[in-house]
Amino acid sequence: MTGLLVVAASGLAREVLAVESQLGRYPRIAVLDDDRTLWGSELAGHPVVGGIDLVAEYPDHDVLVCAGRGQTRRALVERLSEHGVGTSRYPTCIHPQVLVPESCRIDAGCVVLGGVVMTADVRLSAHVVVMPHVTLTHDDVVDEFATLCAGVQLGGGVRIGPMAYLGMSSSVREGRNVGPEAVLGMGAALTRHLPAGETWVGVPARRSSTAVEVER
Repeated sequence: MTGLLVVAASGLAREVLAVESQLGRYPRIAVLDDDRTLWGSELAGHPVVGGIDLVAEYPDHDVLVCAGRGQTRRALVERLSEHGVGTSRYPTCIHPQVLVPESCRIDAGCVVLGGVVMTADVRLSAHVVVMPHVTLTHDDVVDEFATLCAGVQLGGGVRIGPMAYLGMSSSVREGRNVGPEAVLGMGAALTRHLPAGETWVGVPARRSSTAVEVER
C-alpha cells in the first residue's frame, strides 16, 4: 500500500499519527471523518479529506480505525466492509519501542502505544486498542474491539471480552474474566469475574449503578 487512511479525527488518531511519524511507513496519510466541520482542516499535519465513504477513492491505502470506543470502532469497521475494506487492508500500529515476543500475537487493526509490556503468549484480537504503559502478562487474551486505557495491569491468564473498556490504572487479578462490553472504572481492582455489560468500580471492584464515561 502507498498510503494510510486514519478513520475518526480523534485524540487516539493523533497518537497513532505520532507513532506513524516515527515509523515512517507511509508516504501519504489522510484522515476521514463524517464531521463536515472538519473537512478541509488538518489533524497533526495531515488533511481531513472528507467522510468515511471516501474510502472507495483510496484503494491503494491501508486503513486504521481510531475511534476511542470499541462499539464505535466496530460500527465503523462494519461500514468500511460495505465499501470492500477487508482484513488485509488493516495494518497494526505498534510503537517502535514496544517489544513483542515471538509467542505473542497481534491481529489486524490493533493499536499498541508506547511503554506497553507483553510477556509471553499474549493474544490481541482485531482492532484492540492498548494505551501507554499497559502490562499484559502470560496467557492474557484480549478480544476484538476491546480498549485498555493507560496504565492497565493484567495478571496472567486474564480474558477481556469483545468491546470491553478498562479505565486508566485499573487492574485485573490473574485468571479473571471481563465480559463483553463490560466497563472497569479508572483505578479499580478486579478480583472476581466481571459479567457482560456491567460497570464495576472501586477497590475491590463492585458493580456500580452509575455509568462510567468512556472516550468516544
